[in-house]
Amino acid sequence: MATALALRGGGLYPVVRHGAIRLSQWPPVPAVSVPSLTHPARWCSAPLPIYGGRGLAGATALMAPALASARCVRPQLDIAAVVAAAAAARRSTSTGASPSHPPEVAPGPATAFTEEEVLLRDMVAKFAARHVAPLVASMDTKAELDPALLSQLFEAGLMGVEVPTAHGGGGMSFTSAIIVIEELAKVDPAVSAVVDIHNTLLCNAVRRHGTDAQAAEWLPRLATSSLGAFCLSEAGSGSDAFALKTRAVRDGDDWIINGTKAWISNAKEADIFLVFANADPAAGHRGITAFLVDRTAAADRLVVGKKEDKLGIRASSCCELTLDGLRVPAVNVLGPVGQGYKIAIGGLNEGRVGIGAQLVGLAQGAMDVALSYAAQRHQFGRPIADNQGMQFQFAQAATELAAARALVYNAARLVDAGLPVVADAAYAKLYASQVADRVAAAGVNWAGGVGYMRDFPAEKFFRDAKIGQIYEGTTNMHLATIAKLLAEKYKT
Repeated sequence: MATALALRGGGLYPVVRHGAIRLSQWPPVPAVSVPSLTHPARWCSAPLPIYGGRGLAGATALMAPALASARCVRPQLDIAAVVAAAAAARRSTSTGASPSHPPEVAPGPATAFTEEEVLLRDMVAKFAARHVAPLVASMDTKAELDPALLSQLFEAGLMGVEVPTAHGGGGMSFTSAIIVIEELAKVDPAVSAVVDIHNTLLCNAVRRHGTDAQAAEWLPRLATSSLGAFCLSEAGSGSDAFALKTRAVRDGDDWIINGTKAWISNAKEADIFLVFANADPAAGHRGITAFLVDRTAAADRLVVGKKEDKLGIRASSCCELTLDGLRVPAVNVLGPVGQGYKIAIGGLNEGRVGIGAQLVGLAQGAMDVALSYAAQRHQFGRPIADNQGMQFQFAQAATELAAARALVYNAARLVDAGLPVVADAAYAKLYASQVADRVAAAGVNWAGGVGYMRDFPAEKFFRDAKIGQIYEGTTNMHLATIAKLLAEKYKT
């Protein structure tokens, strides 16, 4: 008797059946017609689960007048729009509250979700099961992101979670973006990485540091159609990011950029690049400036080069980038000249929370797969999950995973509250990377010989986990950050 895989609740779960390991179809759910609120003239009839609570009920009531005449022209449900409508409906029915003045909320458990956050989590889980899971194996083998899936991610509203609704985004919180990242990572950490980098590093940089004109020009594209790449690292400036050698020289109303970037995630598919170059080398890191670059306008002055053949998260492209006399209009400078290092630091602090969420989702996915298999794999007349030695390992992994999730969501809530997050982001990313590495490795062991096979998900989770201790700050860099903050606190 062999093991087959069935999709349940947004994850991959082994089911004992006769035959080879395979992916079953996600079970159908009733279709409900809903409008795309970010595109009022376009309507969609898409599978939508039935949820309790007044959040979705309020959103449905809000949309009721249009539902009768709705006509589907979009292939995907705009998840962000539905959740935003639910939140607006709840606020409008709250005593003394309005959409522009939401009610005061007392601090609570970081991992306790609001109705809208639960709705978002469940809808993203179902999206991942339907649209991501069937492509995981092929994308990993080919080491490329499926173009149709990227379009579906945009259509579902998952690429502009925090972008204001006025610019085509979901207008939601940073925590909402973290929920999206975690849920996608339970199915494919590579797809989660693509979404994370785009939301936390690109969209948020323009949203926070862009002028009104830049927001109007770039945010609608980032939210609805154009993937972004964050171009900081170079061959000689990895952890020492501000030792970058790419230079920018002013030429009238333009800047001319020359240099080479390395290990740039999303580069192969990106249409928009946030490039960091030093406009005043004599000033050191205070000369670093951020530039928004359109791929089409850059033409052959921006060349996406070799795509790295990676161990894990293979569907997430990672490429070299050559900038050869790249002319960028001065209006495309993001933030003040010489303040690019602040944009990079701020973005990476939040990006690390996003990577923490990716790693928590990865660990959860690995654990779900392995435990489901252990519950159905019989040896010596009983499931191997019934052995106390196995149960203690499961319990230890679950405890560490819960702790990592709490660190990640605590950091996310701090971002939403506008509070300092440097230390908490380091705690979250450091510990989540360690837990993901341990749990993914244990998952292979728990599944035994099956876990070592390429067509069982445990093996991919194991490979994907390793990057967590390397990108957006290595383990040692996070330890150094935490140690420095401790020294500052306790020095006399």
